[in-house]
Amino acid sequence: MKFMKLGTRPDTFFTEEATRSVISDITSDLVIRINNINFLLHQFSLLPKCGLLQRLCTDSEDSNTVTIELHDIPGGEDAFELCAKYCYGITINLSAHNFVSAFCAAKFLRMTEAVEKGNFVLKLESFFNSCILEGWKDSIVTLQTTVKLTEWSENLGIVRRCIDSIVEKILTPPAKVTWSYTYTRKGFNKQQQSVPKDWWTEDISDLDIDLFRCIIIAIKSTYMLPPQLIGEALHVYACRWLPDATKITPPESSVSQTDDVAENHRKIIEIIVTMIPADKGSVSVGFLLRLLSIASHLGASAMIKTELIRRSSLQLEEATVSDLLFPTHSSSNQHYYDIDLVAAVLDSFLLLWRRTSPAPIENSQSMRSIRKIGKLIDTYLQVVARDINLPVSKVLAVAEALPDIARKDHDDLYKGINIYLKEHPELSKADKKRLCRPLDCQKLSPEVRTHAVKNERLPLRTVVQVLFFEQDKGSRANDQRMSAQEQLLSRGKQIPLVRDELSKLQLEQHEQTTPLEGIGKTPAPSESSSRNHQKMKRTDKKIALESEKKVVREEIEEVETKDGGSSGSKINAKKMMKNRSGSDHSRDKSRDR
Repeated sequence: MKFMKLGTRPDTFFTEEATRSVISDITSDLVIRINNINFLLHQFSLLPKCGLLQRLCTDSEDSNTVTIELHDIPGGEDAFELCAKYCYGITINLSAHNFVSAFCAAKFLRMTEAVEKGNFVLKLESFFNSCILEGWKDSIVTLQTTVKLTEWSENLGIVRRCIDSIVEKILTPPAKVTWSYTYTRKGFNKQQQSVPKDWWTEDISDLDIDLFRCIIIAIKSTYMLPPQLIGEALHVYACRWLPDATKITPPESSVSQTDDVAENHRKIIEIIVTMIPADKGSVSVGFLLRLLSIASHLGASAMIKTELIRRSSLQLEEATVSDLLFPTHSSSNQHYYDIDLVAAVLDSFLLLWRRTSPAPIENSQSMRSIRKIGKLIDTYLQVVARDINLPVSKVLAVAEALPDIARKDHDDLYKGINIYLKEHPELSKADKKRLCRPLDCQKLSPEVRTHAVKNERLPLRTVVQVLFFEQDKGSRANDQRMSAQEQLLSRGKQIPLVRDELSKLQLEQHEQTTPLEGIGKTPAPSESSSRNHQKMKRTDKKIALESEKKVVREEIEEVETKDGGSSGSKINAKKMMKNRSGSDHSRDKSRDR
């Protein structure tokens, strides 16, 4: 940071309440009022250098003490005091921090060459040209101070000249950068490493958003920097000024955030989105998704959110699961993860994918793309499934959005469903069925099918389907294969539920209700008759087994229908029923003995 020192006399200004005076043997004959401050000064010191005060004092009728009000002076009382001290020859220090206010005030007071040669304005202009504009950080600090005096700074050309100086240095090849800059990335050592291409991004992130936009627009207009560098500058600025997407609290619980702060954040995010280069990959998909999450929280315009969803969907293949994990910001939602935004981005991706790939071919780029998205979404569901407040409908909205071709197998989808069932033990039977609706048992690997058969959390219908396709594919050796009857009987806790399962399956498939004979309340065995007790016990078990066989028969018929009625499926189905019948007959004979 460069400085300019003017004057040699010691500071003799002092303050008493709201009055600023100069220690002098001569009585003050000039009173300058600025806001609530009165300056008691002398005409012989100020008038020779200030053209405005010369004119105002000449017009005054009081020849002894002249009082002038200068409430509209740019920079206020502080800037005027600098000019007054210069007139008295008192030492003042000028830098990028106070140059703008001093220069605007000097121009206002007309401290120009026309009044006195070598006047204050000339010295300030010389300092601006030779020091401030030649420095990197001096130009940025000066530009930032113009925010308080925007109109004056623009009219005097300060803003334009600072921007030109900054852009010129940004376009300088990194090998020729010799000035100091701020670069705090982890692992970077200025003494050992060469100047990085994005050396300038952190320093300009200190600027106001409107000034930052002017610099980015000026850089883009030269077409000399790649879009990725401009995207990195936008990323650094967003990290500097926007709230962290993972730490944002709902509006009702945020007591520190004012309306002004929220409005400023909305302005920043909307300007950043409009400046993102159109080139694909100019910014990362993770950055786009974070912007989308913040925009949703801040209540940004629908146009901005739509654009972010579109841009995110174009690069969704590059996303990782962590990129998709951002919290919901709505106080009405009790679940933690914002799965609705992920569903919106996925829908946008699928819409574009269907337009460009009406009939994807195996091993084509289109097929690889959709398979990669399918893997990403299923892995994402495995993470969000641990949210105990996440409703089934949200999971299904994402799981069923993918086309069948997106999943080469359903192992990852099964894992997500299993995690959800484990984390939601109180889930109703109907919701369990809904949750398993997108699961295709034919696309499960042998290892996963083995796990599913023993999974007590799965609904009975899903287990029956897994058993059917386990036999249909012949993926197990005969000595390792277990019959459908034995697997279902191992689920002893679910046998009392078979009657309800049978009734619902009959309603869905035959669209009519057929009363089941022999199913009802079994009379309590008589304690006085052991023979009647054993007979009724055998009858009750027989009824349960008959119900099970009907359930399996109905499930097999449904699965055969989905399988297209192939001969192999029918043969295996008959074998399954034959095995079940033979096993039942053997058990009955052993009981009779």
